[in-house]
Amino acid sequence: MAEYILELKGITKLFPGVKALDNVDFQIKEGEIHALMGENGAGKSTLIKVITGVHQPNAGSIFLNDKKVSFRTPRDAQAAGVAAIYQHVTAYPHLTVTENIFMGHEKRKHGFLQWGAMHKEAQALVETLDADFHATDIMGTLSVAQQQMVEIAKALSTNARIIIMDEPTAALTRGETERLYEITEKLRDDGVAIIFISHRFEDMYRLASRVTVYRDAKYIWTRNVCDVSEADLIQGMVGRELTELFPKSEIEIGDEALRVDELSCTGYFKDVSFHVGKGEIVGITGLVGAGRTEVVESLFGITTPSNGKIFLNGKQVKIKSPQDAMSRGLGLLTEDRQNKGLILSWGIGRNITLAELRKYSTFSVMNEKAERDEAKVLAERVDTKANSIFDLASSLSGGNQQKVVVSRALTSKLDVLIMDEPTKGVDVGAKTAIYEIMGELAKQGIGIIMVSSEMPEILGMCDRIYVMCEGRVTGELSRQEATGEKILELAMRKKEHHAATKEVH
Repeated sequence: MAEYILELKGITKLFPGVKALDNVDFQIKEGEIHALMGENGAGKSTLIKVITGVHQPNAGSIFLNDKKVSFRTPRDAQAAGVAAIYQHVTAYPHLTVTENIFMGHEKRKHGFLQWGAMHKEAQALVETLDADFHATDIMGTLSVAQQQMVEIAKALSTNARIIIMDEPTAALTRGETERLYEITEKLRDDGVAIIFISHRFEDMYRLASRVTVYRDAKYIWTRNVCDVSEADLIQGMVGRELTELFPKSEIEIGDEALRVDELSCTGYFKDVSFHVGKGEIVGITGLVGAGRTEVVESLFGITTPSNGKIFLNGKQVKIKSPQDAMSRGLGLLTEDRQNKGLILSWGIGRNITLAELRKYSTFSVMNEKAERDEAKVLAERVDTKANSIFDLASSLSGGNQQKVVVSRALTSKLDVLIMDEPTKGVDVGAKTAIYEIMGELAKQGIGIIMVSSEMPEILGMCDRIYVMCEGRVTGELSRQEATGEKILELAMRKKEHHAATKEVH
């Protein structure tokens, strides 16, 4: 029996002006969960596309069970037992689970679709995963976690023996993540080889036995997870020690920039109050579903609150739309950069300047040179990795897409910036760059609201922290008194304790 079910040797992939993979190696054993880690732009996505037949390498060899193979198309890879599950599920929302599972490899007999056989097999696959939905359910009615289970079922329906999971936990709750862990371990125990790509160290430590690190399109090393520290990973991924992951500067907090009094939105949150000073970074955290995003979207005019007051720089304001919010100096970096934060079919430069296009026009004539020059400066300021500002936003990695969203905020004159999950799905190097930008903005006197599910960054970057549970603020903690245990306790505190919590804090 071959030592490796899949082995890549000396893989190089070139694109015009870019070496996406530079003589890289990778190996995985049958029944192994192998973590693949690296910064955005390290080459991970290109490697996936080489393994799945989307791209053909310019040099190097691929071996399956010691036999050299060549995947000219994704169908070639699928026929060889390779499947990929991506962070952003590419489902057909109006079709059933069965139809999604068998899309592209339908069962036919004498030219006719065998719906009975497909429904029966799909249901068996769904039950194998202990899923809480049925094969006849419509895909669009399922949660993100359930849709990912359908993608796993689809991979199993093709008899995949090598499954690539690309950032599968990025959009999941803690409970959903744990369920995915269990399914992944079951697949491993059944002999499936799993390449697990994640920016979350906890995913690697929880699941993988080995980890391979790429940096700048090059192979760095492969080690046993039990022998790897977080410092080792960071050193390998970014090429230097990040002795301070959270570069928080001590800044004198100025006058009140924003105050929210008893803001409510029926069915989502109730009596939410908090304030932010100039130059202050205030965290809003809690478990997924606590109402955090709904609160900041209400502040920004995306939804209309049913009750409450909003004050900017001491004056009560009525914010009826996002345009209204921006004109008053309030900015929002949305959590959903793919659907709400970017126009993916536009270039990087135009995405950066989008919020301030009027600034570059005179009598309806665009000064495109001025627009390009500022976009280039801002893209470089946040270290966006791209060939030029004319590259489409869709061509960027997730971390670089987030940098474009962040750089757009720098084009506007802001008093308060809301950052909803600003580092979601980005690597450790990009996270530190975003934290540094937050610090720069705070030094300029901008008040920052950071909504985050990541405990370390909330503790590391915030001057004060508000915790939410079930649509209410259950506690306020200063930087000095905040601990992970206190935040978790408040995040799980039910609404009946709200009044007592207000008295304590």
